Amino acid sequence: MSIKAIASRFHNWRRYRAAVRELSLLSDRELGDLGLSRHDIETVARRSANF
Repeated sequence: MSIKAIASRFHNWRRYRAAVRELSLLSDRELGDLGLSRHDIETVARRSANF
């Protein structure tokens, strides 16, 4: 695996973690307003970060 590929994966992982952190801070009502539940957080974060 090249350094560029490793850097890209690390960047995507950081984006994933940031999305999980931000979504986790929302209340259940706020998540519901977005059409999400707590169960959906990791899936949505993975999709948004291409992880």
